[in-house]
Amino acid sequence: MALRKPITTTIAIHPLAPKQPRTGEPCNGCGVCCLAFPCPLGMVLSLKRMGCCSALRWSDTDKRYLCGAISDARSTLPWGLKWLAPRLSQVARRWIASGIGCDTKSAFID
Repeated sequence: MALRKPITTTIAIHPLAPKQPRTGEPCNGCGVCCLAFPCPLGMVLSLKRMGCCSALRWSDTDKRYLCGAISDARSTLPWGLKWLAPRLSQVARRWIASGIGCDTKSAFID
């Protein structure tokens, strides 16, 4: 059986982003997970499985990344589906398990 090669990717993180929390600690908006691998909702919105999620937003005010599906759902949807924004914002928090805890692999932590 052949061993799989580990996936190596370089991500560009905002210089003011907070340090990534340990796995299971509350999300602090570091952006690491969304910059590397979109969640299932992010895959649908971004139409890709790897790389930066198109719904990811940087907040200059909060100095952290935010999920656009929650903070600005209208901007994450294509023109014909913008009417779904209020519902998306409601359900996105549950879909991405917002506030439950960091689930990015600890290997991302330096």
